[in-house]
Amino acid sequence: MQKQYRERVSLKNPAHFCALGFGSGLIPVMPGTFGSLAAIPLLLLTLSLPVWLYIAITAVIAVLGIYVCGKTATDMQVHDHGSIVWDEVAGMFCTFILVPLTPIHLLAGFVLFRIFDILKPWPIFIIDKRLHGGTGIMLDDLLAGFMACISLHAILFIWPF
Repeated sequence: MQKQYRERVSLKNPAHFCALGFGSGLIPVMPGTFGSLAAIPLLLLTLSLPVWLYIAITAVIAVLGIYVCGKTATDMQVHDHGSIVWDEVAGMFCTFILVPLTPIHLLAGFVLFRIFDILKPWPIFIIDKRLHGGTGIMLDDLLAGFMACISLHAILFIWPF
């Protein structure tokens, strides 16, 4: 992250701490990938939760993300800076809705989410270009997560592993 932007955020600020993926977004290479990896320990904490609670937590993460990502982007004075990775955390949670969290499923979901997040196929790229603020930062990754989820369910239906 360029020094001028780094000076505008602090990991002591709870909104910045979350938006920066607990610091994972500060890794200078592939911050989105490291932000996605930061979601895995949180996902593992949900292993024994009922589905309704997992979905509720996913919704809270998404709504919270609109605020923390928007605030951090405003404080940095840059829309959707690469170090803002809470949207990747939320996208990963969307990816695993109704998917058993086995090691192979985690790997497959992670790869699918990263593909959708990086390539931004239609309609993700439209949202990425047209929406701004916290909603815009979050929505393209939430959609990437839902697309990864649908793809993962289709793969597991055709080829259960």
